[in-house]
Amino acid sequence: MGAAGPGISDLEGATVPDEKYEMDPDGYLRELVGPWAEEKHERIKKYVDTYRHVRAKFARNTTTYIDLFCGPGRGRIRDTKKVIDGSPLVAFRSAQKGGQPFTHLHLGDMRADLVDAACARVRAANGHATGYARPALDAVDAVLRGLNRQGLHFVVLDPYKLESLSFQLIQKFAVLKRVDMLLHVSAMDLTRNLDKYIEDGTIDVFAPGWRDVVDFKNLNQEKTRAAIFAYWCSLVEKLGFQSPKSDLVKGSGNQRLYWLAFISREPIANKFWNSIRNVSGQSGFDFMAGEG
Repeated sequence: MGAAGPGISDLEGATVPDEKYEMDPDGYLRELVGPWAEEKHERIKKYVDTYRHVRAKFARNTTTYIDLFCGPGRGRIRDTKKVIDGSPLVAFRSAQKGGQPFTHLHLGDMRADLVDAACARVRAANGHATGYARPALDAVDAVLRGLNRQGLHFVVLDPYKLESLSFQLIQKFAVLKRVDMLLHVSAMDLTRNLDKYIEDGTIDVFAPGWRDVVDFKNLNQEKTRAAIFAYWCSLVEKLGFQSPKSDLVKGSGNQRLYWLAFISREPIANKFWNSIRNVSGQSGFDFMAGEG
């Protein structure tokens, strides 16, 4: 079990609470989040619980949860008093409750104080966590070096901005034989910054080779975004994964927030995800929540 870094009080130039974070009574930061976060967490919780029987077969070879945009591991719904666990704790507690806990969690973020908070909260719940306070593309190599390649791994990549979801991250994790991934693809960011991202190369990082396939100069922005996402899905399939199971999450104003894409090579994993992905009980995922 590696160290997550110093505590907040020991950090040189530690970040103080701001419009995105506030202090929690446990002494660590917590994040201010939109209400749609609970929908994502419900999917994670149900998937981890449903997959517990498969994890049981790999308990001796390790079963890991990996999140390289982990945040502090706790949040509060904006404009409410409701405090919730972040994705790492949601997954950990669901696995623990189901009797097949993850043997280890690998948690990364750019900020050491957030990594420290997430790891401390996992350890307080009797879990084992290693922290990586560095960019995701640097952290992934360190994570892979410490993994049992015969194990079963669940990767969550949940960045706010499209520029952080480099396709190299997916390629690197794809070397693992048994890995499922849940990916946050920011539709809102792509909508707001499409022209900028085409010009500065962000789309090339997200979906390498897209310019050879998408005739963006002759498409409107909506069709260009759809074509880029469809091409990205095809890249994922070329890595040996089944076609991504993607749900477009929307806000109360019908604004597109993000695609939540699940990928796996295993038919049983895709079957399980399909069985739990519609947590709203509706045919679509029009989340009645504003931007936060």
